[in-house]
Amino acid sequence: MIVITNPISISNEIKIIHSLFEEGLSFLHIRKPDFSETEMESFLLEIGLEYRNRLVLHSHHHLAKKMNINQLHFSEKERNLILGKILKPIKYHSTSVHNIDDFNALKHGFENAFLSPIFPSISKPNYTPKINHFKTLKHRTNFDTKLVALGGISAENIQQTLENGFDNVALLGTLWNSSNPLENFKKCHQIVLSF
Repeated sequence: MIVITNPISISNEIKIIHSLFEEGLSFLHIRKPDFSETEMESFLLEIGLEYRNRLVLHSHHHLAKKMNINQLHFSEKERNLILGKILKPIKYHSTSVHNIDDFNALKHGFENAFLSPIFPSISKPNYTPKINHFKTLKHRTNFDTKLVALGGISAENIQQTLENGFDNVALLGTLWNSSNPLENFKKCHQIVLSF
């Protein structure tokens, strides 16, 4: 299971992040689109060194080496700019797609690809799927990249999502819009572990 940070800072965020890792979080995607380089570096420095190998940067990729982070995420636009390049020493790449055809066309090298939105978004008002992604999964031909469901993922639909062909799920709104992100994470994590 993957967690994506809330785009804007929230109260006790670093403490919650540390608790999520202590509860078994595999990867935390750092997505702070409005952070300056200085803000991003300060944020990353607050996260314990022992968790750096589980962080994935969505922006300010140039900080990766300096911060000892070896995992990057690329938006669709960024992916098109870096296709065919090998970004050493980066070992893990993820990217975003919005339809199964783009997912199938991904070149080798991306370990994960987020397909979204699967359900109406919890964190983005009026961001809803335009097609039924579960139906389009029948046309999946790319099995080198793990397909990660994003958008409206919650404890109520994780099992359905995994049963219908997704390899993993990513959580954002269901955690950060919750009054108790840690308890919500535990509930979701247990469902994923039992699958």
